[in-house]
This record gives sequence, C-alpha cells and structure tokens, in this order.
Amino acid sequence: MEIKNIISSGLLELYATGLASEQEAAQVLQWVQQYPEVADELAQIETAMAMYAQANSVQPSPHIKEKIFATINEDATVIPLKNPGKKDKAPIVSISTFWKNVAAASVVLLLGSAVLNFVQYNNNGTLGKKLAQNKELVNNLQDQAKLMEDNWRIVQSRYSQPVTVNGLPVSPEAQAKVFWMKNTGDVYVDPGNLPEAPKGKQYELWAIVDGVPVNAGIIITTKKGDQYSIQKMKGFGKVDAFAVSLEAESSKPAEKPDLVMAVGKM
Repeated sequence: MEIKNIISSGLLELYATGLASEQEAAQVLQWVQQYPEVADELAQIETAMAMYAQANSVQPSPHIKEKIFATINEDATVIPLKNPGKKDKAPIVSISTFWKNVAAASVVLLLGSAVLNFVQYNNNGTLGKKLAQNKELVNNLQDQAKLMEDNWRIVQSRYSQPVTVNGLPVSPEAQAKVFWMKNTGDVYVDPGNLPEAPKGKQYELWAIVDGVPVNAGIIITTKKGDQYSIQKMKGFGKVDAFAVSLEAESSKPAEKPDLVMAVGKM
C-alpha cells in the first residue's frame, strides 16, 4: 500500500481519536514502524488535535474530575507491551467500550459544535442581511405609498385647477401638468411627460402674471424609482398662464426664460 494512500485512508485520524478497532490500531502501529512518513503524519495529527482541544477546552468542576478518575480506575485495563520483533504482531492497547463511546461522543460534540457555530454564524449573517434588505424594501414601499398619496391628494383636491402645458414647435413632445390651488395659490408641477433634459441643461417653470414671466423654480426631472414626483413650486395668487423653459444648469433659477419649450393658459 502506498504511503499517500495510507495517509489519505483516514485510519490515522481514527487511531488518534481512539476510535480505531484492534485490527486497525495494529495496522497503524505497523505502518508507523515501517514508514517514517506515516509516523510524522500521525504525530502532526495528534499535535493538531491536542492544540485544538487545548484551545477549546473547558475546565471541569472537581466533582466531575473525581467521577471520571473513579470510572477510569474501575474500567481501564492495562496490558503490558512487548517490543515487537519481525515476527511479532504489532502491540495493541485495549480500550473499553465505555471510553471508546466517550471519545466518540467527544469528537462528535466537538466537531458538531464547530459546525453548528459556523452554520449559526452563517445563518445569522444571512438572516441579518435579509432583514436589512427587507427593511430597506419596506421603507422604500412606504415612501412610494406616501408619495402617491400626496400626489393623489393634490390631483383630487376640489381646489386644484389643472393646466396642461403643451410643447411648442421647438419641442412638440414636451408636456407638463401644472396644478394651481385656488384657495392658497400653491403651485405644483408634474414633469412626467418632459423629455430628459440635455446634459448641462435644466427645466424651469414660469408663471405669466400680468403678461410678465416670473420664475416659479427649477423643475427636478430626476426619477425616483420608476416614477416622477409631483413637486411644489413657487405659489402665485393670480396667474394667466404657465410655461416651461430650458436653461443652463445652475443652482439658481434664471431671471428670464432663455428657450421656452411649452406653454399652457389658465
């Protein structure tokens, strides 16, 4: 049997945990004496197990310690060992069924605890990420629901006077909807049908008051989700018409319209 097959067979690990049968233990000891590489591998396995056990050890109470040693004195059987010759069989150390079961349980509990901790950590991480995603989704849905409710309230208000601002020949596809509140003079604009503003440009709303264009503010056309929002603009107590212009991008509204894209009369 090749050395790499011996090392990969799993018998060395079984022997190190004390779970190997008598025949398996004898075979392992024979390999250890025959192959230095196998002896080194077994030593590394035993060292690794000892280091892991020490790192994860729990100090038992004195009562448990006394009980364990009392059981050892009752169950343990000591068999004298002989130096094996060429024709002698490899020495075998007998391990009672009780302690084999204890060792098996210890290994299972140790490995099970490690796996459980990993799975629990992984599940907690996944669960936490899922909860964060769901919370963000709920918050977004709540924001969208409130936005739709506010928009609906504006559109359905008995004081709301809608004005359709239609595109001029320079931009026939441009269209916006303006809502003027008769009781307060508040102005709202829905830019949903305005084409995307060219780079470096922005739309602005104008109110025509006594024949003079007065800037009502910059129209924000950036999408929120997949919807444009109805936004509040500067209010006017008296308006003859509304217009939308295309201006150079700036943080301040223009003093006069540069390129009028759409107009709508009251």
